[in-house]
Amino acid sequence: MGGGAGHASHAVNDFRKIAGIEAYTPTDNVSELTARVNDDGWETSFANWLRGSHLSSRDMVFVFSVGGGDLQRNISANLVRALQYAQEVDAAICGVVGRDGGFTAQVADACVIVPVVDPETVTPHTESFQALVWHLLGSHQV
Repeated sequence: MGGGAGHASHAVNDFRKIAGIEAYTPTDNVSELTARVNDDGWETSFANWLRGSHLSSRDMVFVFSVGGGDLQRNISANLVRALQYAQEVDAAICGVVGRDGGFTAQVADACVIVPVVDPETVTPHTESFQALVWHLLGSHQV
């Protein structure tokens, strides 16, 4: 959501075009996303998109989020539900998050947690590191 959605779209482009990695993001197809929100609700929209995409143990969910999701505080519940589904199918989970990383950091196989230097700049600092990490991954030729 928010800046993470924009980052996911940019990362998908770089992963596909530069690195040759098959990648998708649910926020790139606004018609499908809003239909799922309409029919299923916001909280399950990403999990149901992953179901429709046939997510499996051969796949990875890569999260760009400042907070990482928190069901108790009702923050990014759709992200949490998506990660719970990824766990169900044994997909790998990675992320670049801020603060304490929320649910993403708790369940990820690998997660970069950007430290808080100044509470007023958590979002721009986290989003800057997200861009750095995906550009490093996308430009690294194996």
